[in-house]
Amino acid sequence: MTRPDAFHVFDTTLRDGAQREGISFSVHDKLAVARLLDDYGVGFIEGGWPGAMPKDTEFFQRAQDELTLRNAQLVAFGATRKAGVNVQDDPQVRALLDSQAPVITIVAKSDVRHVFEALKTTLDENAAMVSDTVRFLVGEGRRVFVDMEHFFDGYKHDPDYGVRLLVASFEAGASVGVLCDTNGGMLPSGIGAIVSDVRERSGVRLGIHCQNDTSCAIANTISAVEAGVTHVQCTANGYGERTGNADLFPVVANLELKLGIECLPPGNLRETVRVSHAIAEIANIAPDTHQAYAGVSSFAHKAGLHASALKVNAELYNHIDPAVVGGDQRVLITEMAGRASVELKGRELGYDLSDDPALLTRVVEQVKSLESQGWTFEAADASFELLLASEAGVVRAFEVESWRTIVEQLPDGQVKSEATVKVHAGGDRIISTAEGNGPVNALDKALRAAMIQIYPELATLRLIDYKVRILEGASGTGAVTRVLVGTSDGRAEWSTVGVHENVIAASWRALEDAVTFGLLRNARSGEATE
Repeated sequence: MTRPDAFHVFDTTLRDGAQREGISFSVHDKLAVARLLDDYGVGFIEGGWPGAMPKDTEFFQRAQDELTLRNAQLVAFGATRKAGVNVQDDPQVRALLDSQAPVITIVAKSDVRHVFEALKTTLDENAAMVSDTVRFLVGEGRRVFVDMEHFFDGYKHDPDYGVRLLVASFEAGASVGVLCDTNGGMLPSGIGAIVSDVRERSGVRLGIHCQNDTSCAIANTISAVEAGVTHVQCTANGYGERTGNADLFPVVANLELKLGIECLPPGNLRETVRVSHAIAEIANIAPDTHQAYAGVSSFAHKAGLHASALKVNAELYNHIDPAVVGGDQRVLITEMAGRASVELKGRELGYDLSDDPALLTRVVEQVKSLESQGWTFEAADASFELLLASEAGVVRAFEVESWRTIVEQLPDGQVKSEATVKVHAGGDRIISTAEGNGPVNALDKALRAAMIQIYPELATLRLIDYKVRILEGASGTGAVTRVLVGTSDGRAEWSTVGVHENVIAASWRALEDAVTFGLLRNARSGEATE
Protein backbone atom coordinates (compact mmCIF):
# COMPACT_ATOMS: atom_id res chain seq x y z
CA MET A 1 0.00 0.00 0.00
CA THR A 2 1.27 3.49 -0.82
CA ARG A 3 0.33 6.72 0.89
CA PRO A 4 -2.29 9.08 -0.62
CA ASP A 5 -0.76 11.40 -3.22
CA ALA A 6 -2.16 14.70 -1.94
CA PHE A 7 0.87 15.38 0.24
CA HIS A 8 4.33 13.82 -0.07
CA VAL A 9 6.79 13.07 2.71
CA PHE A 10 10.00 12.29 0.85
CA ASP A 11 12.97 10.98 2.86
CA THR A 12 16.52 11.26 1.56
CA THR A 13 18.46 9.92 4.56
CA LEU A 14 20.08 7.21 2.44
CA ARG A 15 21.35 9.68 -0.14
CA ASP A 16 21.63 13.23 1.17
CA GLY A 17 21.72 12.21 4.84
CA ALA A 18 24.58 9.79 4.15
CA GLN A 19 26.71 12.77 3.11
CA ARG A 20 27.03 13.82 6.75
CA GLU A 21 30.59 13.74 8.04
CA GLY A 22 31.03 10.59 10.12
CA ILE A 23 28.24 8.53 8.52
CA SER A 24 29.08 5.55 6.33
CA PHE A 25 26.10 3.27 5.78
CA SER A 26 26.77 -0.26 4.59
CA VAL A 27 24.27 -1.80 2.18
CA HIS A 28 22.91 -3.79 5.13
CA ASP A 29 22.53 -0.52 7.07
CA LYS A 30 20.71 1.13 4.17
CA LEU A 31 18.22 -1.73 3.96
CA ALA A 32 17.62 -1.53 7.73
CA VAL A 33 17.07 2.24 7.62
CA ALA A 34 14.70 1.87 4.67
CA ARG A 35 12.58 -0.61 6.63
CA LEU A 36 12.38 1.76 9.60
CA LEU A 37 11.37 4.67 7.38
CA ASP A 38 8.70 2.52 5.75
CA ASP A 39 7.45 1.50 9.20
CA TYR A 40 7.22 5.17 10.09
CA GLY A 41 5.05 5.73 7.02
CA VAL A 42 6.94 8.10 4.72
CA GLY A 43 5.74 8.09 1.12
CA PHE A 44 9.09 8.02 -0.68
CA ILE A 45 12.54 6.72 0.26
CA GLU A 46 15.43 7.96 -1.87
CA GLY A 47 17.91 5.10 -1.81
CA GLY A 48 20.93 6.68 -3.47
CA TRP A 49 22.58 7.28 -6.83
CA PRO A 50 22.81 4.02 -8.81
CA GLY A 51 25.52 3.97 -11.44
CA ALA A 52 27.53 6.68 -9.70
CA MET A 53 28.02 4.90 -6.36
CA PRO A 54 28.74 1.13 -6.37
CA LYS A 55 27.22 0.75 -2.89
CA ASP A 56 24.01 2.41 -4.09
CA THR A 57 23.89 0.21 -7.18
CA GLU A 58 24.14 -2.85 -4.93
CA PHE A 59 21.46 -1.44 -2.62
CA PHE A 60 18.92 -1.22 -5.45
CA GLN A 61 19.83 -4.70 -6.66
CA ARG A 62 19.35 -6.23 -3.21
CA ALA A 63 16.24 -4.15 -2.54
CA GLN A 64 14.43 -6.00 -5.32
CA ASP A 65 14.59 -9.23 -3.29
CA GLU A 66 15.13 -8.08 0.30
CA LEU A 67 12.97 -4.96 0.69
CA THR A 68 9.19 -5.21 0.93
CA LEU A 69 7.68 -1.76 1.40
CA ARG A 70 4.17 -1.28 2.78
CA ASN A 71 3.90 2.51 2.78
CA ALA A 72 6.74 3.93 0.69
CA GLN A 73 7.97 3.83 -2.86
CA LEU A 74 11.69 3.51 -3.55
CA VAL A 75 13.33 6.39 -5.38
CA ALA A 76 16.57 6.45 -7.40
CA PHE A 77 18.50 9.71 -7.67
CA GLY A 78 20.54 10.82 -10.66
CA ALA A 79 21.45 13.57 -13.10
CA THR A 80 20.03 14.69 -16.41
CA ARG A 81 21.70 13.59 -19.60
CA LYS A 82 25.03 15.24 -20.29
CA ALA A 83 25.29 18.17 -22.66
CA GLY A 84 25.54 17.02 -26.28
CA VAL A 85 24.66 13.39 -25.48
CA ASN A 86 21.50 11.57 -26.60
CA VAL A 87 19.49 10.71 -23.54
CA GLN A 88 19.08 7.03 -24.46
CA ASP A 89 22.86 6.72 -24.79
CA ASP A 90 23.74 8.28 -21.43
CA PRO A 91 24.97 5.50 -19.09
CA GLN A 92 23.95 7.41 -15.96
CA VAL A 93 20.37 7.69 -17.20
CA ARG A 94 20.40 3.98 -18.11
CA ALA A 95 21.58 3.14 -14.60
CA LEU A 96 18.49 4.85 -13.20
CA LEU A 97 16.28 2.51 -15.24
CA ASP A 98 18.39 -0.51 -14.28
CA SER A 99 17.75 0.25 -10.59
CA GLN A 100 14.12 -0.81 -11.15
CA ALA A 101 13.01 2.00 -8.85
CA PRO A 102 9.44 3.08 -9.70
CA VAL A 103 10.24 6.73 -8.97
CA ILE A 104 13.26 8.72 -10.12
CA THR A 105 14.53 12.08 -8.96
CA ILE A 106 16.78 13.94 -11.37
CA VAL A 107 18.81 16.96 -10.36
CA ALA A 108 18.83 20.00 -12.64
CA LYS A 109 20.86 23.18 -12.52
CA SER A 110 18.42 26.05 -12.05
CA ASP A 111 20.97 28.80 -11.31
CA VAL A 112 22.23 30.42 -14.53
CA ARG A 113 25.70 30.81 -12.99
CA HIS A 114 25.95 27.07 -12.47
CA VAL A 115 24.80 26.43 -16.03
CA PHE A 116 27.55 28.63 -17.43
CA GLU A 117 30.35 27.92 -14.96
CA ALA A 118 29.76 24.32 -13.80
CA LEU A 119 28.05 22.69 -16.79
CA LYS A 120 29.71 25.04 -19.31
CA THR A 121 26.73 24.96 -21.61
CA THR A 122 23.91 27.23 -22.75
CA LEU A 123 20.62 27.94 -21.02
CA ASP A 124 18.72 26.37 -23.94
CA GLU A 125 20.81 23.18 -23.87
CA ASN A 126 20.38 22.87 -20.10
CA ALA A 127 16.60 23.19 -20.50
CA ALA A 128 16.70 20.51 -23.23
CA MET A 129 18.76 18.23 -20.96
CA VAL A 130 16.01 18.45 -18.35
CA SER A 131 13.12 17.99 -20.77
CA ASP A 132 14.75 15.12 -22.69
CA THR A 133 15.61 13.20 -19.53
CA VAL A 134 12.17 13.61 -17.97
CA ARG A 135 10.40 12.65 -21.19
CA PHE A 136 12.59 9.56 -21.67
CA LEU A 137 12.15 8.28 -18.10
CA VAL A 138 8.39 8.91 -18.10
CA GLY A 139 8.21 7.08 -21.43
CA GLU A 140 9.87 4.11 -19.70
CA GLY A 141 7.09 4.03 -17.12
CA ARG A 142 8.79 5.92 -14.30
CA ARG A 143 7.38 8.70 -12.15
CA VAL A 144 9.81 11.62 -12.17
CA PHE A 145 10.53 14.36 -9.66
CA VAL A 146 12.95 17.15 -10.58
CA ASP A 147 15.25 18.69 -7.94
CA MET A 148 15.91 22.28 -9.00
CA GLU A 149 19.37 22.65 -7.47
CA HIS A 150 20.38 26.09 -6.13
CA PHE A 151 16.89 27.34 -6.96
CA PHE A 152 16.68 30.13 -4.40
CA ASP A 153 20.18 31.48 -5.01
CA GLY A 154 19.48 31.30 -8.74
CA TYR A 155 16.17 33.12 -8.32
CA LYS A 156 17.96 36.12 -6.84
CA HIS A 157 20.12 36.43 -9.99
CA ASP A 158 17.47 35.49 -12.55
CA PRO A 159 13.90 35.01 -11.26
CA ASP A 160 12.67 33.69 -14.60
CA TYR A 161 15.04 30.88 -15.57
CA GLY A 162 14.06 28.53 -12.75
CA VAL A 163 10.39 29.02 -13.59
CA ARG A 164 11.18 28.24 -17.23
CA LEU A 165 12.78 24.95 -16.20
CA LEU A 166 9.84 24.03 -13.98
CA VAL A 167 7.35 24.56 -16.80
CA ALA A 168 9.56 22.66 -19.26
CA SER A 169 9.92 19.69 -16.92
CA PHE A 170 6.16 19.47 -16.39
CA GLU A 171 5.45 19.71 -20.09
CA ALA A 172 7.78 16.70 -20.44
CA GLY A 173 5.83 14.75 -17.80
CA ALA A 174 7.39 15.50 -14.39
CA SER A 175 5.15 15.15 -11.31
CA VAL A 176 6.86 17.54 -8.88
CA GLY A 177 9.37 20.35 -9.20
CA VAL A 178 11.42 20.56 -5.99
CA LEU A 179 12.84 23.95 -5.04
CA CYS A 180 16.20 23.35 -3.38
CA ASP A 181 17.93 25.67 -0.93
CA THR A 182 21.16 23.83 -1.73
CA ASN A 183 23.50 26.18 0.12
CA GLY A 184 21.11 26.49 3.05
CA GLY A 185 21.29 30.27 3.23
CA MET A 186 17.60 31.16 3.16
CA LEU A 187 15.34 32.42 5.95
CA PRO A 188 11.63 31.57 6.33
CA SER A 189 10.31 34.91 5.09
CA GLY A 190 12.36 34.66 1.89
CA ILE A 191 11.32 31.07 1.31
CA GLY A 192 7.66 31.94 1.68
CA ALA A 193 7.80 34.92 -0.66
CA ILE A 194 9.70 33.10 -3.42
CA VAL A 195 7.59 29.94 -3.24
CA SER A 196 4.39 32.01 -3.48
CA ASP A 197 5.70 33.90 -6.52
CA VAL A 198 6.97 30.78 -8.30
CA ARG A 199 3.80 28.81 -7.59
CA GLU A 200 1.67 31.58 -9.05
CA ARG A 201 3.83 32.04 -12.16
CA SER A 202 4.54 28.38 -12.91
CA GLY A 203 1.23 26.77 -12.02
CA VAL A 204 2.97 23.44 -11.27
CA ARG A 205 3.18 21.19 -8.23
CA LEU A 206 6.09 22.25 -6.04
CA GLY A 207 8.25 20.56 -3.43
CA ILE A 208 10.87 21.89 -1.00
CA HIS A 209 14.36 20.71 -0.03
CA CYS A 210 16.16 22.75 2.66
CA GLN A 211 19.67 22.53 4.03
CA ASN A 212 20.28 23.75 7.58
CA ASP A 213 23.18 26.20 7.25
CA THR A 214 21.21 28.99 8.94
CA SER A 215 19.57 26.57 11.41
CA CYS A 216 16.30 27.32 9.61
CA ALA A 217 15.77 24.15 7.57
CA ILE A 218 12.73 23.01 9.56
CA ALA A 219 11.23 26.50 9.69
CA ASN A 220 11.95 27.04 5.99
CA THR A 221 10.22 23.77 5.13
CA ILE A 222 7.13 24.70 7.14
CA SER A 223 7.12 28.17 5.56
CA ALA A 224 7.22 26.59 2.10
CA VAL A 225 4.26 24.35 2.94
CA GLU A 226 2.30 27.35 4.17
CA ALA A 227 3.10 29.00 0.83
CA GLY A 228 1.69 26.06 -1.10
CA VAL A 229 4.21 23.22 -1.58
CA THR A 230 2.83 19.70 -1.18
CA HIS A 231 6.06 17.69 -1.21
CA VAL A 232 8.68 17.95 1.56
CA GLN A 233 12.15 16.41 1.42
CA CYS A 234 13.78 15.61 4.76
CA THR A 235 16.34 13.36 6.43
CA ALA A 236 16.06 11.38 9.64
CA ASN A 237 17.46 13.38 12.57
CA GLY A 238 18.50 16.13 10.16
CA TYR A 239 21.53 14.19 8.90
CA GLY A 240 23.20 15.68 5.84
CA GLU A 241 26.12 17.52 4.36
CA ARG A 242 27.70 20.37 6.36
CA THR A 243 25.14 21.28 9.05
CA GLY A 244 22.51 18.91 7.73
CA ASN A 245 19.02 18.93 6.25
CA ALA A 246 15.48 19.54 7.46
CA ASP A 247 14.84 16.97 10.20
CA LEU A 248 12.12 14.52 9.19
CA PHE A 249 10.68 14.05 12.67
CA PRO A 250 10.00 17.67 13.72
CA VAL A 251 8.84 18.51 10.19
CA VAL A 252 6.27 15.72 10.15
CA ALA A 253 5.17 16.37 13.75
CA ASN A 254 4.74 20.08 13.06
CA LEU A 255 2.76 19.45 9.89
CA GLU A 256 0.43 16.94 11.53
CA LEU A 257 0.02 18.51 14.97
CA LYS A 258 0.27 22.21 14.18
CA LEU A 259 -1.07 22.48 10.62
CA GLY A 260 -3.37 19.47 10.51
CA ILE A 261 -1.79 18.00 7.37
CA GLU A 262 -1.95 14.21 7.15
CA CYS A 263 1.59 12.98 6.55
CA LEU A 264 1.70 9.45 7.97
CA PRO A 265 -0.76 6.58 8.35
CA PRO A 266 -3.06 7.16 11.36
CA GLY A 267 -1.28 6.49 14.65
CA ASN A 268 2.21 6.24 13.17
CA LEU A 269 3.35 9.54 14.67
CA ARG A 270 3.76 7.76 18.01
CA GLU A 271 6.66 5.83 16.44
CA THR A 272 8.69 9.08 16.20
CA VAL A 273 11.00 8.51 19.18
CA ARG A 274 11.54 4.82 18.44
CA VAL A 275 12.38 5.27 14.74
CA SER A 276 14.56 8.33 15.38
CA HIS A 277 16.67 6.52 17.97
CA ALA A 278 16.85 3.29 15.95
CA ILE A 279 18.22 5.14 12.92
CA ALA A 280 20.71 6.99 15.14
CA GLU A 281 21.91 3.62 16.40
CA ILE A 282 22.47 2.37 12.85
CA ALA A 283 24.27 5.61 11.94
CA ASN A 284 26.43 5.16 15.07
CA ILE A 285 25.62 8.69 16.20
CA ALA A 286 24.35 9.39 19.70
CA PRO A 287 20.74 10.64 19.60
CA ASP A 288 20.39 14.38 20.07
CA THR A 289 18.90 14.66 23.56
CA HIS A 290 17.50 18.12 22.76
CA GLN A 291 16.01 17.25 19.37
CA ALA A 292 12.45 18.58 19.06
CA TYR A 293 9.79 15.91 19.62
CA ALA A 294 12.22 12.93 19.49
CA GLY A 295 14.87 13.99 22.02
CA VAL A 296 14.68 12.62 25.56
CA SER A 297 14.84 16.18 26.91
CA SER A 298 12.06 17.52 24.69
CA PHE A 299 9.50 17.01 27.48
CA ALA A 300 11.86 17.25 30.48
CA HIS A 301 11.15 19.85 33.14
CA LYS A 302 13.72 21.20 35.56
CA ALA A 303 12.37 24.37 37.17
CA GLY A 304 10.28 24.04 40.30
CA LEU A 305 7.80 26.56 38.88
CA HIS A 306 7.15 24.22 35.94
CA ALA A 307 6.64 21.23 38.20
CA SER A 308 4.11 23.11 40.33
CA ALA A 309 2.03 23.79 37.24
CA LEU A 310 2.45 20.25 35.92
CA LYS A 311 0.90 18.90 39.12
CA VAL A 312 -2.26 20.83 38.26
CA ASN A 313 -2.35 20.25 34.49
CA ALA A 314 0.38 18.72 32.32
CA GLU A 315 -0.77 20.82 29.35
CA LEU A 316 0.34 24.01 31.09
CA TYR A 317 4.01 23.33 30.29
CA ASN A 318 3.83 20.79 27.43
CA HIS A 319 2.92 22.02 23.96
CA ILE A 320 1.61 18.52 23.10
CA ASP A 321 0.96 15.26 24.92
CA PRO A 322 4.40 13.54 24.76
CA ALA A 323 2.75 10.16 24.15
CA VAL A 324 1.54 11.36 20.73
CA VAL A 325 5.12 11.07 19.43
CA GLY A 326 6.10 8.15 21.64
CA GLY A 327 7.80 10.31 24.26
CA ASP A 328 7.56 10.70 28.02
CA GLN A 329 7.26 13.68 30.32
CA ARG A 330 10.22 13.74 32.70
CA VAL A 331 10.83 15.79 35.81
CA LEU A 332 14.50 16.51 36.52
CA ILE A 333 15.81 16.68 40.05
CA THR A 334 18.40 19.44 40.59
CA GLU A 335 19.19 22.21 43.02
CA MET A 336 16.40 24.13 41.25
CA ALA A 337 13.88 21.49 42.31
CA GLY A 338 11.13 22.46 44.70
CA ARG A 339 8.67 20.29 46.58
CA ALA A 340 6.49 19.88 43.50
CA SER A 341 9.41 18.62 41.41
CA VAL A 342 10.39 16.01 43.98
CA GLU A 343 6.78 14.94 44.50
CA LEU A 344 6.23 14.50 40.75
CA LYS A 345 9.52 12.66 40.31
CA GLY A 346 8.68 10.41 43.22
CA ARG A 347 5.32 9.61 41.66
CA GLU A 348 7.08 8.87 38.36
CA LEU A 349 9.30 6.36 40.22
CA GLY A 350 6.44 4.78 42.15
CA TYR A 351 6.63 6.67 45.47
CA ASP A 352 3.64 8.66 46.69
CA LEU A 353 5.00 11.53 48.78
CA SER A 354 1.82 13.61 48.86
CA ASP A 355 0.77 12.24 52.28
CA ASP A 356 4.20 12.58 53.92
CA PRO A 357 5.25 16.25 53.93
CA ALA A 358 8.09 15.57 56.38
CA LEU A 359 9.63 13.00 54.04
CA LEU A 360 9.18 15.35 51.12
CA THR A 361 10.97 18.12 53.02
CA ARG A 362 13.89 15.82 53.94
CA VAL A 363 14.35 14.71 50.32
CA VAL A 364 14.25 18.28 49.00
CA GLU A 365 16.82 19.41 51.57
CA GLN A 366 19.05 16.42 50.84
CA VAL A 367 18.96 17.09 47.10
CA LYS A 368 19.83 20.75 47.50
CA SER A 369 22.61 20.01 49.97
CA LEU A 370 24.20 17.35 47.78
CA GLU A 371 23.87 19.39 44.60
CA SER A 372 25.69 22.26 46.31
CA GLN A 373 28.59 19.83 46.85
CA GLY A 374 28.72 18.83 43.18
CA TRP A 375 26.24 15.97 42.94
CA THR A 376 23.76 15.95 40.08
CA PHE A 377 20.62 13.86 39.87
CA GLU A 378 19.10 15.01 36.59
CA ALA A 379 21.29 12.47 34.74
CA ALA A 380 21.27 9.92 37.56
CA ASP A 381 17.71 8.88 38.28
CA ALA A 382 18.85 5.67 39.98
CA SER A 383 20.89 7.53 42.60
CA PHE A 384 17.94 9.83 43.27
CA GLU A 385 15.62 6.85 43.71
CA LEU A 386 18.07 5.33 46.20
CA LEU A 387 18.17 8.60 48.12
CA LEU A 388 14.38 8.63 48.14
CA ALA A 389 14.20 5.00 49.23
CA SER A 390 16.73 5.60 52.00
CA GLU A 391 14.78 8.57 53.39
CA ALA A 392 11.63 6.43 53.19
CA GLY A 393 13.28 3.80 55.39
CA VAL A 394 14.20 1.18 52.79
CA VAL A 395 17.23 -0.74 54.07
CA ARG A 396 20.09 -1.40 51.65
CA ALA A 397 20.77 -5.04 50.81
CA PHE A 398 24.44 -4.85 51.81
CA GLU A 399 26.88 -2.76 53.80
CA VAL A 400 30.44 -1.94 52.78
CA GLU A 401 33.11 -2.52 55.38
CA SER A 402 36.04 -1.32 53.28
CA TRP A 403 37.63 -1.34 49.85
CA ARG A 404 41.10 -0.70 48.49
CA THR A 405 42.88 -0.66 45.14
CA ILE A 406 46.49 -1.27 44.16
CA VAL A 407 47.99 -0.02 40.92
CA GLU A 408 51.42 -1.42 40.12
CA GLN A 409 53.78 -0.77 37.23
CA LEU A 410 56.07 -3.72 36.53
CA PRO A 411 59.68 -3.42 35.28
CA ASP A 412 58.56 -4.17 31.72
CA GLY A 413 56.21 -1.18 31.79
CA GLN A 414 53.03 -3.23 32.19
CA VAL A 415 50.49 -1.73 34.59
CA LYS A 416 48.27 -3.97 36.72
CA SER A 417 45.31 -3.02 38.92
CA GLU A 418 43.89 -5.04 41.77
CA ALA A 419 40.98 -4.32 44.12
CA THR A 420 39.77 -5.87 47.36
CA VAL A 421 36.25 -5.31 48.66
CA LYS A 422 34.84 -6.32 52.07
CA VAL A 423 31.06 -6.31 52.40
CA HIS A 424 28.34 -7.65 54.70
CA ALA A 425 25.35 -9.21 52.94
CA GLY A 426 22.85 -11.92 53.77
CA GLY A 427 24.37 -12.29 57.23
CA ASP A 428 27.82 -13.04 55.84
CA ARG A 429 31.06 -11.12 55.70
CA ILE A 430 32.46 -11.46 52.19
CA ILE A 431 35.96 -10.59 51.00
CA SER A 432 36.46 -10.43 47.25
CA THR A 433 39.54 -9.59 45.18
CA ALA A 434 39.70 -8.97 41.43
CA GLU A 435 42.07 -7.65 38.79
CA GLY A 436 41.06 -5.21 36.10
CA ASN A 437 42.37 -2.99 33.34
CA GLY A 438 42.27 -0.08 35.79
CA PRO A 439 41.36 0.54 39.44
CA VAL A 440 37.72 1.32 38.67
CA ASN A 441 37.31 -1.79 36.54
CA ALA A 442 38.94 -3.87 39.28
CA LEU A 443 36.61 -2.41 41.93
CA ASP A 444 33.60 -3.07 39.71
CA LYS A 445 34.63 -6.71 39.25
CA ALA A 446 35.43 -7.25 42.93
CA LEU A 447 32.13 -5.76 44.14
CA ARG A 448 30.03 -7.78 41.73
CA ALA A 449 32.01 -10.97 42.48
CA ALA A 450 31.25 -10.47 46.16
CA MET A 451 27.57 -9.75 45.68
CA ILE A 452 26.92 -12.56 43.20
CA GLN A 453 27.67 -15.04 45.97
CA ILE A 454 24.51 -13.88 47.75
CA TYR A 455 22.56 -12.42 44.83
CA PRO A 456 23.30 -14.48 41.70
CA GLU A 457 20.85 -12.38 39.68
CA LEU A 458 23.53 -9.65 39.61
CA ALA A 459 25.55 -11.77 37.16
CA THR A 460 23.81 -9.95 34.29
CA LEU A 461 25.01 -6.50 35.38
CA ARG A 462 27.59 -4.77 33.24
CA LEU A 463 29.02 -1.27 33.17
CA ILE A 464 28.13 0.41 29.87
CA ASP A 465 29.23 4.01 30.41
CA TYR A 466 31.70 5.90 32.59
CA LYS A 467 32.08 9.68 32.60
CA VAL A 468 34.38 11.82 34.74
CA ARG A 469 34.07 15.57 35.19
CA ILE A 470 36.32 17.90 37.17
CA LEU A 471 34.09 20.39 38.94
CA GLU A 472 34.69 24.11 39.09
CA GLY A 473 35.92 25.69 42.29
CA ALA A 474 39.24 23.90 42.60
CA SER A 475 42.10 23.27 40.26
CA GLY A 476 44.67 20.65 39.42
CA THR A 477 44.81 17.20 40.96
CA GLY A 478 43.06 18.36 44.14
CA ALA A 479 39.82 19.28 42.40
CA VAL A 480 36.47 17.68 43.26
CA THR A 481 35.46 14.99 40.78
CA ARG A 482 32.01 13.86 39.69
CA VAL A 483 31.59 10.41 38.14
CA LEU A 484 28.52 9.17 36.25
CA VAL A 485 28.21 5.44 35.68
CA GLY A 486 25.81 3.73 33.29
CA THR A 487 24.77 0.15 34.09
CA SER A 488 22.63 -2.44 32.32
CA ASP A 489 21.16 -5.80 33.30
CA GLY A 490 20.29 -6.65 29.71
CA ARG A 491 16.70 -5.49 30.14
CA ALA A 492 17.05 -1.91 31.33
CA GLU A 493 19.71 0.75 31.83
CA TRP A 494 20.24 3.16 34.72
CA SER A 495 22.68 5.88 35.76
CA THR A 496 24.27 6.60 39.12
CA VAL A 497 26.51 9.38 40.40
CA GLY A 498 29.39 9.73 42.84
CA VAL A 499 31.30 12.83 44.02
CA HIS A 500 34.58 13.03 45.94
CA GLU A 501 37.97 14.74 45.91
CA ASN A 502 39.42 11.33 45.02
CA VAL A 503 38.35 10.07 41.58
CA ILE A 504 38.49 6.43 42.71
CA ALA A 505 36.27 7.18 45.71
CA ALA A 506 33.82 9.06 43.48
CA SER A 507 33.78 6.09 41.12
CA TRP A 508 33.20 3.68 44.01
CA ARG A 509 30.17 5.62 45.19
CA ALA A 510 28.65 5.48 41.71
CA LEU A 511 29.46 1.76 41.40
CA GLU A 512 27.99 0.97 44.82
CA ASP A 513 24.78 2.79 43.88
CA ALA A 514 24.65 0.92 40.56
CA VAL A 515 24.71 -2.48 42.27
CA THR A 516 22.34 -1.34 45.02
CA PHE A 517 19.84 -0.10 42.45
CA GLY A 518 20.15 -3.37 40.52
CA LEU A 519 19.10 -5.24 43.66
CA LEU A 520 16.28 -2.79 44.38
CA ARG A 521 15.03 -3.12 40.82
CA ASN A 522 15.08 -6.93 41.02
CA ALA A 523 13.24 -6.85 44.34
CA ARG A 524 10.54 -4.58 42.93
CA SER A 525 10.23 -6.75 39.80
CA GLY A 526 9.80 -9.81 42.01
CA GLU A 527 7.06 -8.10 44.00
CA ALA A 528 5.29 -7.15 40.79
CA THR A 529 5.22 -10.75 39.54
CA GLU A 530 4.08 -12.38 42.80
